[in-house]
Amino acid sequence: MRPADLLVPRPEGLYCPPGDFFIDPVRPVARALVTHAHSDHATPGHGAVLATRETLDIMAIRMGAGLAGATQAAAYGERIEVGGVTVAFHPAGHVLGSAQIAVERAGFRIVAAGDYKRTPDPTCAAFEPVRGNVFITEATFGLPVFRHPDPLGEAGKLLHSLAQFPERTHLVGVYALGKAQRLIALIRAAGHAGPIFLHGALRRICDYYASRGIDLGELPDATVAPGRGRDFAGQIVLGPSSAFAGAWVRRFADPLIGFASGWMQVRARARQRGVELPLIVSDHCDWAELTATIDELDPGELWVTHGREEGLVRWCSLHGRAARPLHLVGYEDEAED
Repeated sequence: MRPADLLVPRPEGLYCPPGDFFIDPVRPVARALVTHAHSDHATPGHGAVLATRETLDIMAIRMGAGLAGATQAAAYGERIEVGGVTVAFHPAGHVLGSAQIAVERAGFRIVAAGDYKRTPDPTCAAFEPVRGNVFITEATFGLPVFRHPDPLGEAGKLLHSLAQFPERTHLVGVYALGKAQRLIALIRAAGHAGPIFLHGALRRICDYYASRGIDLGELPDATVAPGRGRDFAGQIVLGPSSAFAGAWVRRFADPLIGFASGWMQVRARARQRGVELPLIVSDHCDWAELTATIDELDPGELWVTHGREEGLVRWCSLHGRAARPLHLVGYEDEAED
């Protein structure tokens, strides 16, 4: 079987002709298989959606009635027949509920990894290596310059700054799904047992993580009454980046602005955001993790999408591996959700 007989790129996303479904379509389709609930992979308006229970729940939190006409939850490792094609969802290690989707027919398997990371993360299931004839990898940080530091050390930087500047409120920008919960877990692991205050936009997904047995500790609301911003001096407050452009920030005591993202290793991005305390915490693989994963899985062919495609394709060429860029549209580097 040729790979194109099983999956082909189309404007809507990756399409499986024999199964008549799309993986992570960016437009409404009749049948969608969704790797995870970030908005550049999970879109509303489909006729039917197949995803993990957590992904469906988070999509419902964010989309409400716009989620889909019908939904079906897939357990990790469960083999499901869709139009004569066997699909299975395997942990991707990206965020809660994230999955790689293995598509198989007549003994030929393509594994669409979606977004994934290899660094341990207590807030989601760890990446499971799944071999196939073709592996579809992301390349968000697919250049040799990207080397992520120890994330626990980055949380330690935040606590060190808090000790140095107890008169200041430490406001940290985070993505609402995945990054907020992971950073909270890292802060706890680094030794901070006290409250971590939340902007209201983070509340529902943090509460959902807690409902799935992920203990994030005390997370009160960052409610600021007029003239009472000093109440938050020496505290950690998390919020979405959209809140940092408005009056909300100015309510706090001498705010020190941080941001948690893999992109914080690019100094120009930190400066553009006015970030005083960049925290390099990524939910994607860095260059070494990407190439090590490819070597570990040893696929017959590699398809590269979602980021620095050409760099990883070039590395494959230099190492005797067959690879091609997919050039799918609609996917962001690390989407703000």
